[in-house]
Amino acid sequence: MTSSDSAAPHFGRVLTAMVTPFLPSGEVNYPVVEKFSNYLVDHGTDTVVVCGTTGESPALTWGEEYELFKVVKGAVGDRAKIMAGTGSNSTKEAIEATKKADKLGLDGSLQVVPYYNKPPQAGLKGHFEAIAHAVPDLPIMLYNVPGRTSCNLLPETVAELSRIPNIVAIKEASGNLDQVSEISRRTRQQGTADFEIYSGDDSLTLPMLSVGAVGVVSVASHLVGDKLQQMVRAFESGQVGKATTLHLELLPLFKALFAITSPIPLKVALTLQGWEVGKCRLPLCEGSPDLQQQVEKALIQMNLLKAS
Repeated sequence: MTSSDSAAPHFGRVLTAMVTPFLPSGEVNYPVVEKFSNYLVDHGTDTVVVCGTTGESPALTWGEEYELFKVVKGAVGDRAKIMAGTGSNSTKEAIEATKKADKLGLDGSLQVVPYYNKPPQAGLKGHFEAIAHAVPDLPIMLYNVPGRTSCNLLPETVAELSRIPNIVAIKEASGNLDQVSEISRRTRQQGTADFEIYSGDDSLTLPMLSVGAVGVVSVASHLVGDKLQQMVRAFESGQVGKATTLHLELLPLFKALFAITSPIPLKVALTLQGWEVGKCRLPLCEGSPDLQQQVEKALIQMNLLKAS
Protein backbone atom coordinates (compact mmCIF):
# COMPACT_ATOMS: atom_id res chain seq x y z
CA MET A 1 0.00 0.00 0.00
CA THR A 2 1.34 3.42 -0.93
CA SER A 3 0.36 5.11 2.34
CA SER A 4 2.04 3.45 5.27
CA ASP A 5 2.10 6.05 8.01
CA SER A 6 -0.31 5.83 10.91
CA ALA A 7 -1.85 9.20 10.12
CA ALA A 8 -3.06 8.08 6.70
CA PRO A 9 -6.83 8.19 6.13
CA HIS A 10 -8.77 4.93 6.34
CA PHE A 11 -8.65 4.23 2.59
CA GLY A 12 -5.49 6.25 1.93
CA ARG A 13 -5.22 9.47 -0.01
CA VAL A 14 -5.64 8.34 -3.62
CA LEU A 15 -8.35 5.87 -4.54
CA THR A 16 -8.64 4.87 -8.18
CA ALA A 17 -12.08 4.15 -9.62
CA MET A 18 -10.70 1.51 -11.97
CA VAL A 19 -11.88 1.05 -15.55
CA THR A 20 -13.25 -2.31 -16.62
CA PRO A 21 -11.24 -3.56 -19.61
CA PHE A 22 -13.23 -5.30 -22.34
CA LEU A 23 -12.24 -7.65 -25.14
CA PRO A 24 -13.20 -6.79 -28.75
CA SER A 25 -16.10 -9.23 -28.23
CA GLY A 26 -17.39 -7.05 -25.39
CA GLU A 27 -16.60 -9.55 -22.63
CA VAL A 28 -14.54 -8.54 -19.59
CA ASN A 29 -10.80 -8.88 -20.21
CA TYR A 30 -9.77 -10.43 -16.89
CA PRO A 31 -6.03 -10.84 -17.70
CA VAL A 32 -5.79 -7.08 -18.32
CA VAL A 33 -7.78 -6.48 -15.09
CA GLU A 34 -5.06 -8.36 -13.19
CA LYS A 35 -2.20 -6.55 -14.88
CA PHE A 36 -3.75 -3.11 -14.67
CA SER A 37 -4.82 -3.31 -11.03
CA ASN A 38 -1.21 -4.08 -10.10
CA TYR A 39 0.01 -1.21 -12.26
CA LEU A 40 -2.27 1.19 -10.36
CA VAL A 41 -0.94 0.04 -7.00
CA ASP A 42 2.61 0.55 -8.26
CA HIS A 43 1.76 4.11 -9.30
CA GLY A 44 0.16 5.88 -6.37
CA THR A 45 -3.10 4.05 -5.71
CA ASP A 46 -3.90 3.27 -2.07
CA THR A 47 -7.31 1.70 -2.72
CA VAL A 48 -8.62 0.16 -5.93
CA VAL A 49 -12.34 0.86 -6.36
CA VAL A 50 -13.86 -1.92 -8.47
CA CYS A 51 -17.16 -1.52 -10.32
CA GLY A 52 -17.71 2.15 -9.69
CA THR A 53 -18.98 4.63 -12.29
CA THR A 54 -15.62 4.61 -14.11
CA GLY A 55 -15.83 0.82 -14.19
CA GLU A 56 -19.13 1.08 -16.12
CA SER A 57 -21.01 -0.67 -13.32
CA PRO A 58 -24.47 0.05 -14.83
CA ALA A 59 -23.47 -2.04 -17.87
CA LEU A 60 -22.07 -4.99 -15.87
CA THR A 61 -23.98 -8.01 -14.62
CA TRP A 62 -23.82 -8.90 -10.93
CA GLY A 63 -21.95 -12.06 -11.97
CA GLU A 64 -19.29 -10.02 -13.77
CA GLU A 65 -18.97 -7.66 -10.84
CA TYR A 66 -18.48 -10.51 -8.37
CA GLU A 67 -15.82 -12.05 -10.61
CA LEU A 68 -14.06 -8.68 -10.89
CA PHE A 69 -13.94 -8.41 -7.09
CA LYS A 70 -12.31 -11.84 -6.88
CA VAL A 71 -9.84 -11.21 -9.69
CA VAL A 72 -8.64 -7.84 -8.35
CA LYS A 73 -8.34 -9.20 -4.82
CA GLY A 74 -6.35 -12.16 -6.11
CA ALA A 75 -4.07 -9.95 -8.19
CA VAL A 76 -3.39 -7.20 -5.64
CA GLY A 77 -3.53 -9.23 -2.44
CA ASP A 78 -2.59 -7.11 0.58
CA ARG A 79 -0.60 -4.53 -1.38
CA ALA A 80 -3.58 -2.15 -1.45
CA LYS A 81 -7.14 -2.02 -0.21
CA ILE A 82 -9.98 -3.17 -2.45
CA MET A 83 -13.34 -1.38 -2.39
CA ALA A 84 -16.36 -2.95 -4.05
CA GLY A 85 -18.95 -0.84 -5.81
CA THR A 86 -22.05 -2.69 -4.62
CA GLY A 87 -24.62 0.10 -4.55
CA SER A 88 -28.00 -0.12 -6.20
CA ASN A 89 -31.31 1.70 -6.39
CA SER A 90 -32.78 -1.45 -4.83
CA THR A 91 -31.91 -1.71 -1.15
CA LYS A 92 -32.38 -5.48 -1.20
CA GLU A 93 -30.02 -5.90 -4.17
CA ALA A 94 -27.42 -3.63 -2.57
CA ILE A 95 -27.51 -5.65 0.64
CA GLU A 96 -27.13 -8.96 -1.20
CA ALA A 97 -24.23 -7.71 -3.32
CA THR A 98 -22.49 -6.11 -0.34
CA LYS A 99 -22.77 -9.28 1.73
CA LYS A 100 -21.10 -11.24 -1.07
CA ALA A 101 -18.29 -8.69 -1.28
CA ASP A 102 -17.86 -8.84 2.49
CA LYS A 103 -17.44 -12.63 2.38
CA LEU A 104 -14.58 -12.19 -0.10
CA GLY A 105 -12.63 -10.27 2.54
CA LEU A 106 -12.64 -6.97 0.69
CA ASP A 107 -11.81 -3.78 2.55
CA GLY A 108 -14.84 -1.61 1.92
CA SER A 109 -17.97 -0.94 -0.09
CA LEU A 110 -18.89 2.10 -2.18
CA GLN A 111 -22.61 2.82 -1.88
CA VAL A 112 -24.03 5.19 -4.46
CA VAL A 113 -27.14 7.27 -3.79
CA PRO A 114 -30.10 5.36 -5.28
CA TYR A 115 -30.67 6.54 -8.85
CA TYR A 116 -33.96 7.04 -10.70
CA ASN A 117 -36.13 6.43 -7.58
CA LYS A 118 -35.45 9.99 -6.29
CA PRO A 119 -36.07 9.06 -2.63
CA PRO A 120 -36.51 11.79 -0.01
CA GLN A 121 -33.82 12.22 2.63
CA ALA A 122 -35.63 9.87 5.04
CA GLY A 123 -35.58 7.15 2.38
CA LEU A 124 -31.89 7.72 1.70
CA LYS A 125 -31.14 7.47 5.41
CA GLY A 126 -33.12 4.25 5.72
CA HIS A 127 -31.43 2.77 2.62
CA PHE A 128 -27.88 3.34 3.86
CA GLU A 129 -28.74 2.32 7.44
CA ALA A 130 -30.14 -1.00 6.23
CA ILE A 131 -27.00 -1.76 4.19
CA ALA A 132 -24.65 -0.77 7.01
CA HIS A 133 -26.50 -2.89 9.56
CA ALA A 134 -26.41 -5.89 7.20
CA VAL A 135 -22.58 -5.82 7.09
CA PRO A 136 -21.57 -4.30 10.45
CA ASP A 137 -17.87 -5.13 10.09
CA LEU A 138 -17.41 -3.79 6.55
CA PRO A 139 -16.41 -0.11 6.17
CA ILE A 140 -18.77 1.79 3.90
CA MET A 141 -18.18 4.87 1.78
CA LEU A 142 -21.25 6.83 0.71
CA TYR A 143 -21.21 8.15 -2.86
CA ASN A 144 -23.08 11.35 -3.66
CA VAL A 145 -23.18 12.20 -7.36
CA PRO A 146 -26.42 14.08 -8.09
CA GLY A 147 -25.40 14.76 -11.69
CA ARG A 148 -25.86 11.04 -12.37
CA THR A 149 -28.50 10.06 -9.81
CA SER A 150 -30.75 13.18 -9.90
CA CYS A 151 -30.80 12.99 -6.09
CA ASN A 152 -28.63 14.94 -3.65
CA LEU A 153 -27.59 13.46 -0.29
CA LEU A 154 -27.76 16.52 1.95
CA PRO A 155 -25.16 17.39 4.61
CA GLU A 156 -27.60 16.92 7.50
CA THR A 157 -28.35 13.38 6.29
CA VAL A 158 -24.65 12.63 5.85
CA ALA A 159 -24.00 13.85 9.39
CA GLU A 160 -26.70 11.56 10.77
CA LEU A 161 -25.33 8.58 8.83
CA SER A 162 -21.78 9.31 10.02
CA ARG A 163 -22.89 8.25 13.51
CA ILE A 164 -23.17 4.64 12.27
CA PRO A 165 -19.81 3.02 13.13
CA ASN A 166 -19.10 1.36 9.78
CA ILE A 167 -20.17 4.32 7.61
CA VAL A 168 -16.74 5.87 7.62
CA ALA A 169 -16.49 8.12 4.55
CA ILE A 170 -18.18 9.84 1.64
CA LYS A 171 -17.18 10.36 -1.97
CA GLU A 172 -18.60 13.83 -2.59
CA ALA A 173 -19.20 14.58 -6.27
CA SER A 174 -21.87 17.26 -6.02
CA GLY A 175 -19.37 19.88 -7.21
CA ASN A 176 -20.59 22.15 -4.42
CA LEU A 177 -17.85 23.33 -2.05
CA ASP A 178 -20.40 24.84 0.33
CA GLN A 179 -21.95 21.40 0.68
CA VAL A 180 -18.55 19.85 1.39
CA SER A 181 -17.85 22.54 3.97
CA GLU A 182 -21.20 21.91 5.64
CA ILE A 183 -20.55 18.15 5.87
CA SER A 184 -17.18 18.90 7.45
CA ARG A 185 -18.68 21.42 9.86
CA ARG A 186 -21.56 19.21 10.96
CA THR A 187 -19.50 16.05 11.48
CA ARG A 188 -16.88 17.91 13.48
CA GLN A 189 -19.51 19.71 15.52
CA GLN A 190 -21.24 16.47 16.53
CA GLY A 191 -18.04 14.61 17.34
CA THR A 192 -17.69 12.40 14.27
CA ALA A 193 -14.66 14.24 12.91
CA ASP A 194 -13.04 10.92 12.00
CA PHE A 195 -15.65 10.61 9.23
CA GLU A 196 -13.67 11.17 6.05
CA ILE A 197 -14.56 13.21 2.98
CA TYR A 198 -13.09 12.32 -0.41
CA SER A 199 -13.34 14.41 -3.54
CA GLY A 200 -15.27 12.76 -6.34
CA ASP A 201 -13.94 15.26 -8.89
CA ASP A 202 -10.24 15.37 -9.74
CA SER A 203 -10.31 19.09 -10.48
CA LEU A 204 -11.86 19.88 -7.07
CA THR A 205 -9.49 17.81 -4.97
CA LEU A 206 -7.26 20.68 -3.87
CA PRO A 207 -10.14 23.07 -3.05
CA MET A 208 -11.86 20.28 -1.12
CA LEU A 209 -8.72 19.51 0.88
CA SER A 210 -8.86 23.09 2.14
CA VAL A 211 -12.30 22.53 3.70
CA GLY A 212 -11.68 19.14 5.27
CA ALA A 213 -11.36 16.44 2.60
CA VAL A 214 -8.59 13.86 3.01
CA GLY A 215 -8.11 12.60 -0.54
CA VAL A 216 -9.73 11.76 -3.87
CA VAL A 217 -11.56 8.94 -5.59
CA SER A 218 -9.91 9.59 -8.89
CA VAL A 219 -10.15 9.00 -12.62
CA ALA A 220 -6.90 10.80 -13.47
CA SER A 221 -4.94 8.50 -11.14
CA HIS A 222 -5.01 5.89 -13.90
CA LEU A 223 -2.46 8.19 -15.55
CA VAL A 224 -0.95 10.40 -12.83
CA GLY A 225 -1.49 8.60 -9.53
CA ASP A 226 1.98 9.44 -8.23
CA LYS A 227 1.50 13.16 -8.88
CA LEU A 228 -1.87 13.12 -7.12
CA GLN A 229 -0.18 11.52 -4.12
CA GLN A 230 2.41 14.28 -4.20
CA MET A 231 -0.27 16.96 -4.36
CA VAL A 232 -2.27 15.63 -1.41
CA ARG A 233 0.84 15.02 0.69
CA ALA A 234 2.19 18.49 -0.12
CA PHE A 235 -1.03 20.05 1.10
CA GLU A 236 -0.98 17.89 4.25
CA SER A 237 2.56 19.01 5.06
CA GLY A 238 1.72 22.70 4.64
CA GLN A 239 3.36 23.08 1.23
CA VAL A 240 0.31 24.75 -0.25
CA GLY A 241 2.27 26.46 -3.00
CA LYS A 242 3.67 23.14 -4.20
CA ALA A 243 0.21 21.56 -4.07
CA THR A 244 -1.22 24.44 -6.09
CA THR A 245 1.53 24.14 -8.70
CA LEU A 246 0.78 20.43 -9.12
CA HIS A 247 -2.97 21.09 -9.31
CA LEU A 248 -2.53 23.68 -12.05
CA GLU A 249 -0.15 21.40 -13.94
CA LEU A 250 -2.72 18.60 -13.88
CA LEU A 251 -5.78 20.75 -14.63
CA PRO A 252 -5.73 20.40 -18.46
CA LEU A 253 -5.63 16.62 -18.07
CA PHE A 254 -8.52 16.70 -15.58
CA LYS A 255 -10.58 18.70 -18.06
CA ALA A 256 -9.74 16.44 -21.01
CA LEU A 257 -10.78 13.34 -19.07
CA PHE A 258 -14.23 14.84 -18.51
CA ALA A 259 -14.70 16.44 -21.92
CA ILE A 260 -17.63 14.07 -22.37
CA THR A 261 -19.13 11.34 -20.22
CA SER A 262 -16.51 9.43 -18.25
CA PRO A 263 -14.96 6.91 -18.81
CA ILE A 264 -15.05 7.46 -22.59
CA PRO A 265 -12.08 9.92 -22.60
CA LEU A 266 -10.14 7.77 -20.12
CA LYS A 267 -10.45 4.69 -22.31
CA VAL A 268 -9.22 6.79 -25.24
CA ALA A 269 -6.22 7.87 -23.17
CA LEU A 270 -5.34 4.38 -21.99
CA THR A 271 -5.70 2.98 -25.49
CA LEU A 272 -3.32 5.66 -26.77
CA GLN A 273 -0.84 4.52 -24.14
CA GLY A 274 -1.12 0.92 -25.33
CA TRP A 275 -3.46 -0.55 -22.72
CA GLU A 276 -5.96 -3.05 -24.13
CA VAL A 277 -8.98 -1.70 -22.26
CA GLY A 278 -11.36 -1.88 -25.23
CA LYS A 279 -14.33 0.33 -25.92
CA CYS A 280 -17.08 1.31 -23.52
CA ARG A 281 -20.21 -0.81 -23.49
CA LEU A 282 -23.41 0.60 -24.84
CA PRO A 283 -25.19 2.86 -24.06
CA LEU A 284 -21.80 4.60 -23.75
CA CYS A 285 -19.98 4.86 -27.05
CA GLU A 286 -16.61 5.21 -28.71
CA GLY A 287 -14.72 8.50 -28.53
CA SER A 288 -14.86 10.73 -31.61
CA PRO A 289 -11.74 11.73 -33.61
CA ASP A 290 -12.02 15.23 -32.09
CA LEU A 291 -12.04 13.79 -28.59
CA GLN A 292 -9.05 11.62 -29.41
CA GLN A 293 -7.12 14.69 -30.57
CA GLN A 294 -8.05 16.58 -27.39
CA VAL A 295 -7.00 13.71 -25.12
CA GLU A 296 -3.83 13.07 -27.10
CA LYS A 297 -2.83 16.74 -26.77
CA ALA A 298 -3.31 16.61 -23.00
CA LEU A 299 -1.25 13.43 -22.69
CA ILE A 300 1.60 14.88 -24.75
CA GLN A 301 1.52 18.08 -22.67
CA MET A 302 1.89 15.96 -19.52
CA ASN A 303 4.70 13.84 -21.07
CA LEU A 304 2.44 10.81 -20.83
CA LEU A 305 2.64 10.13 -24.55
CA LYS A 306 5.25 10.84 -27.20
CA ALA A 307 4.21 13.10 -30.07
CA SER A 308 3.67 11.10 -33.26
